[in-house]
Amino acid sequence: MVSPVTVVKIAGLGKDSLFCQHEGSGALSPIPSGGKQQPPPESSPRQTSGKMQDVTKTEYKGDLQKLGKIPERLVFAPAHSTSFDTDWEDPICLQVKSEGPKLVPFFKATCVYFVLWLPTSSPSWFSALIKCLPIFCLWVFLLAHGINFLVSRRSASRILAGLIFSAMGDAFLIWQEQGYFIHGLLMFAITHILYSSAFGMKPLDLKAGLLMGVVSSSCYAFLYSYLSGPFTYLVAVYIALIGFMGWRAVAGVQLCNDLWTWTKLSACVGAMLFMVSDLTVALNKFCFPVPYSRFIIMATYYAAQMLIALSAVETRDEEDFRKRS
Repeated sequence: MVSPVTVVKIAGLGKDSLFCQHEGSGALSPIPSGGKQQPPPESSPRQTSGKMQDVTKTEYKGDLQKLGKIPERLVFAPAHSTSFDTDWEDPICLQVKSEGPKLVPFFKATCVYFVLWLPTSSPSWFSALIKCLPIFCLWVFLLAHGINFLVSRRSASRILAGLIFSAMGDAFLIWQEQGYFIHGLLMFAITHILYSSAFGMKPLDLKAGLLMGVVSSSCYAFLYSYLSGPFTYLVAVYIALIGFMGWRAVAGVQLCNDLWTWTKLSACVGAMLFMVSDLTVALNKFCFPVPYSRFIIMATYYAAQMLIALSAVETRDEEDFRKRS
């Protein structure tokens, strides 16, 4: 009787990219073009989950050096038979196909906002609804993954909470000329605290923290001469919070260590876009008129929120891999 195996596809090697991994030994052995399994070589035990996941080349570097092939990554899929289908898809493509349809309402709501382009000089509850509608759709996007998903993943629930405070901030900023700018600032400050908590403190990456500190300090130094009254201190605190959030997002990517996942990259790009959006807000409000400021602010803001929301949908396998790393 043939022992169960997990099929391993080495991305980027074409038809000769299939290997079998014995559940007992964990070793890799090539699968010939006919698709029949060969007995695996003996190796040290390695536990396999049987679920689709990305694994960096360092995990199986020893086995693959013996085979003479070092891939960009390995793609696992469950299989417990002696013949295999060679038509595989990259997990990133599968994730896009899985999550893309759930984001359709968000894209439609964003289009509605830009098509209507309601004047900011006449704030109303309707204009607040249109502005917040894309963020509401991101609530639905996360809730569509189920309550158990949000309960079991604290990072996802914190990002959802951040989106709720973001919507409140958006609503306050509709009436910023009526004295509600500070209220909106407070809501987004809480949002950045929640996002920072969701991104976590591991890995620490002090170099990224130092870089983000320099960028944040430079921005505040430029804005300082334009600030007065309570904004002198409030803007300083806000920049510190968003800079900290950016640090935690950048630190999580780990590009140099080849430990990145698409969700971590999404969080990083989203945090950077959020900083661009808020810097444009500050320049336009306190310093000088920025051409096309509203379009720049809202386009980068909506893209940032979408990417940060996407970062919450890590698969279980990505989380397990991060723990092993």
